[in-house]
Amino acid sequence: MSVITISRQFGAGGKTLGQMIAKELNYRFLDDIIIHELSKESRVSVDSIISMERTAGSKLSKLISVMLSSGYIERIIGADKGYIDEKKYVELLHKVIKNFAKQDNVVLLGRGGQYILHDFTEAYHILLIADWQDRIKFMQQFYDMSEAKAKKAVKQGETRRSNLYKNFGREDYNQPHLYHLGLNMSRLTLEQALKEVIVLVQE
Repeated sequence: MSVITISRQFGAGGKTLGQMIAKELNYRFLDDIIIHELSKESRVSVDSIISMERTAGSKLSKLISVMLSSGYIERIIGADKGYIDEKKYVELLHKVIKNFAKQDNVVLLGRGGQYILHDFTEAYHILLIADWQDRIKFMQQFYDMSEAKAKKAVKQGETRRSNLYKNFGREDYNQPHLYHLGLNMSRLTLEQALKEVIVLVQE
């Protein structure tokens, strides 16, 4: 009975490994499920949540957050309609992730789980890293991308990751002291990484 959070450098295989872990342990894999729950809590569309995750930290997003409070916007659009900005997104993440953690037997991908569940005694925090070129190759192999498209995806993914953690007020997300286990995916296969996680959780 535990919760596994996976933080990763984009392209290191976090989603693929997370799905493998969930299947092996018969856990729920939380990724799209989190998006749908955030949509429900904020009363906005799933597409709005996806857009928020993609644009968080952008100059326009920051400008809107600074100039207009969520309370003001909600009064303008009406209390019965939803609204999401970066501050509200992070607040809802804390609520949603903690609620799922209480259910146990879940694998959470990204979204600051290692911070939100830092004091959750049944949580195991995993960090995946890999060399830049290996991450590009991974995206080419597992997502059928050209090299140029893979490079762009990895770069954009890392930018989104950095922007998310800025909203947490954190920049130490790659530091090993936050995690129970660090996996260098340039030196491990997915199968080897899976075994390491299973040993950690079941010992």
